[in-house]
Amino acid sequence: MTNRPKEHDSFESFWPFYLQEHSKPATRNLHYIGTTLVVAIGFYAIATTNWWLMLAMPLCGYFFAWLSHWRIEKNRPATFTYPLWSLIADFKMWGMWLTRRLNSELERAGVKEPK
Repeated sequence: MTNRPKEHDSFESFWPFYLQEHSKPATRNLHYIGTTLVVAIGFYAIATTNWWLMLAMPLCGYFFAWLSHWRIEKNRPATFTYPLWSLIADFKMWGMWLTRRLNSELERAGVKEPK
């Protein structure tokens, strides 16, 4: 696993780096599972007013994300160096994937999709 110094001073410079750290489709897929669970649990907790369920949100999100980095991508999650930007980028990537706009962002970041 690689350790990297803090080098991003804006979300705009962090975003391409974040996408490069998620270069493998399997990594992104596990992130989508975790983020979808986080959103579903959040909605369910609100609908049922069972606020204890919100404790499960970070567990679900981080479990799938960190598993993908350690097992698939073989890198250190950006969460450890850039916690807020990483969280924002997770939801941005998820939203762009849901709206089918992610591929152009991956291209701009230099991430090559397997053929």
